[in-house]
Amino acid sequence: MNLFSLSGKTALVAGASRGIGLAIAQQMAGMGARTILAARSKKALEEHARALPNATALELDITKPESIEAAVEAAGVPDIVVNVAGTNIRKPFEKYTPEEYEHILATNLHGIVTLTQKVGAKMIARGQGGKVIMIGSLMSLLGLPYLSVYAITKGGLGQLTRALAAEWGRHNIQVNCIAPGFILTDLNRHMWESEKMLEWLKGCQANPRLGTPEDVAPLAVFLAGRGGDYITGQIIPVDGGYTTTAFWPFQA
Repeated sequence: MNLFSLSGKTALVAGASRGIGLAIAQQMAGMGARTILAARSKKALEEHARALPNATALELDITKPESIEAAVEAAGVPDIVVNVAGTNIRKPFEKYTPEEYEHILATNLHGIVTLTQKVGAKMIARGQGGKVIMIGSLMSLLGLPYLSVYAITKGGLGQLTRALAAEWGRHNIQVNCIAPGFILTDLNRHMWESEKMLEWLKGCQANPRLGTPEDVAPLAVFLAGRGGDYITGQIIPVDGGYTTTAFWPFQA
């Protein structure tokens, strides 16, 4: 039995145009899922979908209720939904504008709540179970500076994961959250151009390198398949050991 096989399943990946979302869509398609790549940039999605077996592109603006409604209607009843869509603005908490605050919450939390609610209702009505996978962050588990509003959203996804796992377990729907660590993406590439930041990373986690989207995707594939049938309500870091280890210069 291939615990990574998704043959016969339909996966909706919200936020699949690049980075972690694209890597998850690619790997799920590679494991046999009919994969729906959803994001605002449909042209880019169509190019990615053409390169994958049994994949389609779906326009979705997670900040607009009408776009979510249309996407949910077009997607049918997915067996798997992966919520990756997100954005970030790094600055001191006291300097966030109301517009920035609303934009981050609309993208990272409110839209995902709406999408999950509507897809989950379809899964429940169908009565064949399902998998919901949130992409959280280190901020689902701990605190770092200049990420306060982002932390509100990712902490919210973590708690939503636990509550929905408890509520939807009776419907055989497993809900889990992946908490990526320091993964190099377009959202943070500029920050990691600093040698100072790279040297800091070497001194604070067991695996001293930056992660890649391809490091995160296999866990999503596993949780989406039969191997994840008895795993629910978990926030699982993929972080090179950052949340659980520390490095020091002492050598025995």
